[in-house]
Amino acid sequence: MQYRVGIIGATGMVGQRFILLLQGHPWFRITALAASARSANKPYAEAVGSRWAFDDPIPADVASMRVIDAADVDAVAKEVDFVFCAVDMPKPETRALEETYAKHEIPVVSNNSACRGVEDVPMVIPELNPGHTEVIPFQRQRLGTKRGFIAVKPNCSIQSYVPALTPLLDFGVEKISVCTYQAISGAGKTFRTWPEMVDNVIPYIGGEDEKSENEPLKIWGKLENGKIIPAAKPVISAQCLRVACSDGHMAAVSVSFRDKPEMDEMIRRWRGFETEAQRLELPSAPKPFLQYFEDPSRPQTRLDRDFERGFGVSIGRLREDKIFDYRFVCLSHNTVRGAAGGGILTAELLCRKGYMG
Repeated sequence: MQYRVGIIGATGMVGQRFILLLQGHPWFRITALAASARSANKPYAEAVGSRWAFDDPIPADVASMRVIDAADVDAVAKEVDFVFCAVDMPKPETRALEETYAKHEIPVVSNNSACRGVEDVPMVIPELNPGHTEVIPFQRQRLGTKRGFIAVKPNCSIQSYVPALTPLLDFGVEKISVCTYQAISGAGKTFRTWPEMVDNVIPYIGGEDEKSENEPLKIWGKLENGKIIPAAKPVISAQCLRVACSDGHMAAVSVSFRDKPEMDEMIRRWRGFETEAQRLELPSAPKPFLQYFEDPSRPQTRLDRDFERGFGVSIGRLREDKIFDYRFVCLSHNTVRGAAGGGILTAELLCRKGYMG
């Protein structure tokens, strides 16, 4: 089945990445592009102008599409079966917009953080917590909808190390200390638009530490009485830095367990980690999801961020730690796995499970 897809916030960097990743998609076809009122009624190529952030050109079939005002929900609704949302707005306005779309019976797969903390909104990494989609009927009951709902993907900062820790949860993960080194595309920037980042590190990204500490607990939480209840453990301490890389978020992780595993067992689990996304044969699902490097100089951002088309996660440098049990390094592509690609994979999961019908 082919689905008609809209992109809300189509002129921003994540919206642009959605456009590129959806080219040739076997299930999804872009039929609507929406952005702010200042872009409305312009051809997409004119609306985005010099802000196009990628070396690949704007696809010809998209370049001439007229942009719709994102606030004109009725106009978008006529053109789509569901939408991806990647707007740059204050959280209260974003939540209101996404709920408006949902109440117009349009499923929303959101890249934004506004609804991540809502108890009946699934925050999904398809390989890790596909069962959380079962909260959607309860959300529909709250919204008064038959078809419309909101699903979100987590923050890009957690999508390198949470996949590495999930196969180890049964050993009793108790404490995590993580420092993330995040590329400038995570701020919607390139070196051309943010020259201050050349040869620079900024040790603060607003709100990022808190997201990195709290969002994994929802991923690892349980569905109870129509709500997703975050896990009580582990305790997570996070520091998030912006570094002079174009793409790719790296995480340096230290972890303590209740029952300390052997290193060989950890690596075996990473390399053998099979998930529902692969079993369902979702078009964007990486095969394999995780890779582990014996070479202590890997993973490297430039060499490894595009593993499995940017949908995979790379791990390396596993070793014992003098304070925690172990430490290791992880890497994911922040605008593919961590943003638009993660949204597309989530939408594929929702389609396969029948929520987009």
